[in-house]
Amino acid sequence: MTTDSSIATQDAASRLATIQDEIAKAARLTGRTADAITLIAISKTKDAAAIQPLIDAGQRVFGENRVQEAQEKWPVLRQAHPDIRLHLVGQLQSNKAADAVALFDVIHSLDRPSLLSALAKAMDAQGKRVPCYVQVNIGAEPQKGGCAIADTPALIAAARAADVEPAPYFALLAKMAREESLPRLSMGMSSDYETAIMLGATDIRVGTALFGDRPPPARPVPRSGLGMLRNSPGA
Repeated sequence: MTTDSSIATQDAASRLATIQDEIAKAARLTGRTADAITLIAISKTKDAAAIQPLIDAGQRVFGENRVQEAQEKWPVLRQAHPDIRLHLVGQLQSNKAADAVALFDVIHSLDRPSLLSALAKAMDAQGKRVPCYVQVNIGAEPQKGGCAIADTPALIAAARAADVEPAPYFALLAKMAREESLPRLSMGMSSDYETAIMLGATDIRVGTALFGDRPPPARPVPRSGLGMLRNSPGA
């Protein structure tokens, strides 16, 4: 008899396999292999029970929007699966920098000098270095987070001086990434990750295509934009 958990795992495995096939096809069009692309499963608003089937299906890289939400569900999951890597893809307040450094393996929202200082201080105190994507507000949209394009080179230089590894999240800024010798591009979501791969993405953030549609939030939440190169409202 098939249990509910095995059905959920089979469904998660099917969704994952479909996306992996599409990643491989898009990568081949750019002369790359699927191994060059990191699939980040965006598990924001999903509880441990909803995440477990995807872990059982083999997914090991996940992304969260909020530090507090991640603290509530990931320590137990990571204890059972220590090879999981966790990315913070939402905006980060400076007062949460220490918590973010402690929990996450990669941070996607370095967008201002004050946050850089807080992250560098937290990394020094904890004796670890967490790779950080520079988040760029490519559309200069005031409602979205991210560093202004004109200010990005200075922020990257400051990050290097503080020994914080920068890896910018650019869409149309692939040229800037090459000029700054930054090899990783985090861009693309469920609706457009194939296009993002063909434009040079090395990391893609996929939520809805893996977990299904999310219910609308019970209260208004600020748009993170995931600001970094994002060109659509969801994951």
